[in-house]
Amino acid sequence: MVEQNPKDSFSRYGLAMEYVKSGDLLTAVDEFVNLLDHNPNYAAAYFHGGQTLEKLGRIDEAKGLYRRGIEVTSALGDDHTCSELQAALDQLG
Repeated sequence: MVEQNPKDSFSRYGLAMEYVKSGDLLTAVDEFVNLLDHNPNYAAAYFHGGQTLEKLGRIDEAKGLYRRGIEVTSALGDDHTCSELQAALDQLG
């Protein structure tokens, strides 16, 4: 599905999550980044992309992604996702 429509956010998010599930975290991060390049308002990608970066030990990058996500979700009025991102960021200190 992604090959047929590379800009389809839902398909790209699903692909990224499948990479996470299979343990291919580096490819998952690439997919989350690609998704956010095409659709910076796809809120779930900030949270799950940040979690994936944490699993890879890339804490500073995770913090940066969470911060970007907080800005985006705050601007969109998505208080639920914004609070989840803030909690994830707070846990990292």
